[in-house]
Amino acid sequence: MKLTFLGTGTSQGVPVIGCSCEVCTSINPKDHRLRTSAMIEVDGLNLVVDSGPDFRQQMLRQKVNRVHAILFTHEHKDHVAGLDDVRPFNFKYKRDMPIYCTKRVHESLKREYMYIFDDQFSYPGIPKIKTNLIENKPFIIQDVPITPVEVWHHKLPVFGYRIGDVAYITDANRIEPSEKEKLRGLKVLVINALRKEQHISHFTLAEAIELGQELEAEHVYFTHISHLLGKHEQIAEELPSNMELAYDGLSVIIR
Repeated sequence: MKLTFLGTGTSQGVPVIGCSCEVCTSINPKDHRLRTSAMIEVDGLNLVVDSGPDFRQQMLRQKVNRVHAILFTHEHKDHVAGLDDVRPFNFKYKRDMPIYCTKRVHESLKREYMYIFDDQFSYPGIPKIKTNLIENKPFIIQDVPITPVEVWHHKLPVFGYRIGDVAYITDANRIEPSEKEKLRGLKVLVINALRKEQHISHFTLAEAIELGQELEAEHVYFTHISHLLGKHEQIAEELPSNMELAYDGLSVIIR
């Protein structure tokens, strides 16, 4: 299995428009963060988690030739705004793009992309999508088992996903004990760590570290990082030995 971080930034990305802080003006490419997304390659499948506003740029940068399905965590703009850019995959492979999401997320996508989902407005060249509605129950994509993990983004339920020994969770500040049990025995845990200061809907760095220690994952990567967290190199020195900040383009092989 291969995990690639397509983007590791928060909703504004890093640099933030109009900001001149030390992170936003850093020349270290690890401090430049597109909106959060990841790709998991397993058993010949390329599964992308979320298609945010930087989806096109991420696909080009990583030279991704095929996406077999997109798993959506929730409906916020920084996680869905790139859905229109699946069109090249439609054209190249002459197939609809399968997406997996809850009914609530699907209803939001239908409002956001009326021209995709309403047959009245169908015309050549629009994205072709095949929706697969999921609940908080395991499902399978081409023989690959996937386990949703429900987490809380303040009052909004969000899905993380466990695939084999890897779990990817973003936009969370609380996980119920029953859902934590799905995260035992991981080789890799990806978890959001927005900043050091308390936040209403995201884990702080300290909270994310504590969660990683509680779940005893072999290795923990932090994502959905704000410019307020600090410079990559400085924060990296503060972390436990089995934890690190992810950065855009980082690929991890899981055996």
